[in-house]
Amino acid sequence: QVQLVESGGGLVQPGGSLRLSCAASGSIFSIDAMGWYRQAPGKQRELVATVGSDGKSKYLDSVKGRFTISRDTARRTVYLQMNSLKPDDSAVYYCNAIIRTATLVPHDYWGQGTQVTVSS
Repeated sequence: QVQLVESGGGLVQPGGSLRLSCAASGSIFSIDAMGWYRQAPGKQRELVATVGSDGKSKYLDSVKGRFTISRDTARRTVYLQMNSLKPDDSAVYYCNAIIRTATLVPHDYWGQGTQVTVSS
């Protein structure tokens, strides 16, 4: 059984910062990519940022220069530092990880989601 547990969402004023965390636990052999997606009401879920096992990261264009994704391999944790937040960043943020268990077959796993609201 694999679980992803997120924390760090909340309400913040425009221009403020938040840091999201996501820890993976369970019967994990290895973790490939880890990342964050978000979904606003009435919109499709979109990729915000990912970081591979090689440390290489990718970002949604609209968050480049404001968000930073990082990964602690030993703790099986991924972070998303969000600065200069805008109202358009408001959404439910979901952690995602591609994880191999004892079968060595990669599978997608998702966290439960954490609400980020940017409003004055």
